Parts: sequence; C-alpha cells; structure tokens
Amino acid sequence: MTPVKLVTEHTVYACVMGSRAFGLATEASDTDRRGVYVAPTPLFWGFEKPPPHVEGPAEEQFSWELERFCELALRGNPNILECLHSPLVEQADDTGRELLALREAFLSRKVHRTYAGYAADQRRKFAADVRAHGTPRRWKPVMHALRLLMCGRDLLRTGSLVLDVGPMREPLLAVRRGEVPWPKAEAWLDRLTGEAEEAARTSPLPGEPDHARVEDFLIRVRRATAGAG
Repeated sequence: MTPVKLVTEHTVYACVMGSRAFGLATEASDTDRRGVYVAPTPLFWGFEKPPPHVEGPAEEQFSWELERFCELALRGNPNILECLHSPLVEQADDTGRELLALREAFLSRKVHRTYAGYAADQRRKFAADVRAHGTPRRWKPVMHALRLLMCGRDLLRTGSLVLDVGPMREPLLAVRRGEVPWPKAEAWLDRLTGEAEEAARTSPLPGEPDHARVEDFLIRVRRATAGAG
C-alpha cells in the first residue's frame, strides 16, 4: 500500500493547523493541514513496516500513523497536542472522534518541558542572530516562540489547551512584522518563561499522561483493522 493511499483511504482525523488555527492568519498565510491515518494491522506483519508519517499528497499536508501520533502526544510534543485541539477540524470518523475524546489523557505537567524547551531552542538561534546582526534575521519564529510560551503557560495554569491567541493577535503580528525592538521582545520572552515556570509548580495537570488509557485505545484500533489489507 502506497503512502498516498494510506492518507487518502485510511485517514481518521484531519484538521487545519498553523496560523489559521492560532488566529494569526493574514492574507498571505498558507493552509497547513495535519492528519492521522491508521495503517491496517496486517501491514505490520511483514519485514517492511508502513511509514510512521507521510508528507502530502497535497501541499502543506502532513500526516502521522496513529501509533506514532500517540507516542509523540504522550511525550507532550506541542505540534501533536495542538492538532488534537484545533478549532478547524475537517474530518473525523468514529476512530477520530474517539481520539479527540482522549485528548485530555495526553496532557500532563510534562508539557512545561516540551513547550519551554522548544522556545529555548529558538532563543538560542535568536541569540546567535543578534550577536551576528544585532537583531533576529527572521521575526516570524520570534512570534511563534512567544505564542508557544503563552499557550504552554495557560495550559499549565488551567489544564485546558486553547490555540486561538484572541486579543494577543495584534501584539504578536507586530512582532512578526519586525515592529517590536528586540530588547522588548526579549523581555517579553523572559517574562513568559518565568510565568510558565511558576504555572508548572501549581498546575492542575497530572504528573504523567494516562498511558494505559491511550494504549487500550490503540490496541482496540489494531484489533479492529486486523482483517483489513
């Protein structure tokens, strides 16, 4: 079975992500589509396994096989967790709806490490640019680092993951346009980092995600497709 066929015939969940899901879209924004497909169980029985992810077939489209998706979500991967909370769902069959119903099972205080870790990685790149050029060469990643820290902080504070930036849209877009001086943007990053650390200490989220509940779901899906080829 080709990777394209896995996506076109076995997708259980699909959504729009990126700026459109975050409330940061402009007229120039692409439409980023993400999805989850379930490879039929017999495809795992041979030496050659189905791909854990597929890029395409459409532009700006990327999909994960269900098991890989769940593995990453249990680790607190921001890109994966946010797919489950997109306000722009385009497709969800019975399996996809059950996956959505499980989304709280993936959440834990581990998200502090993953959200803050991504932002820290980006900040190291910004720092290298500032040393070489006096300012970041690209402002879009600065905007997204700020958004990610906000999202992670609020998730830790409330236990709920909300993607739309709401009233922070214009301040964030000003950063993207390069209208905010780097010292001010850097101070904003510092403040959000501190707020996320404080939120992690008092978060209502559990210390670990619910591995058993997610694994039970995955096994049931595998059994249901054991006769499919």
